[in-house]
Amino acid sequence: MTFVHRPGFWRAVIYKIPRGHVSTYKAMSDALRSSPRAVGQALKLNPFAPLPVPCHRVIATSLAIGGFSGGSGDCENVADKRAKLIKEGCRINNYYEFEANVDGTKDIFVDFKL
Repeated sequence: MTFVHRPGFWRAVIYKIPRGHVSTYKAMSDALRSSPRAVGQALKLNPFAPLPVPCHRVIATSLAIGGFSGGSGDCENVADKRAKLIKEGCRINNYYEFEANVDGTKDIFVDFKL
């Protein structure tokens, strides 16, 4: 069983991403010594989605916002993810790409400290 499938995963990792900021599947997988795909699959299976676990704050390394709640591409779930990020103050362009955090930086959150 990988860390992403253990009960403490959600609290130990996802909750650390500040409101109005994003991390990537890769940054999370590096912290967990896992793979980006495993992180994505765990988030897809998130029993607490969409809240209180802020899975919408995790994006692709390419800065595309990626899938959400099992949806990908041009679908309602991904539009919902975009809306949640914008509501928190992130800038997301019309191509569903991350442009900036609430503070105007393009920094990716990596400070998980497990």
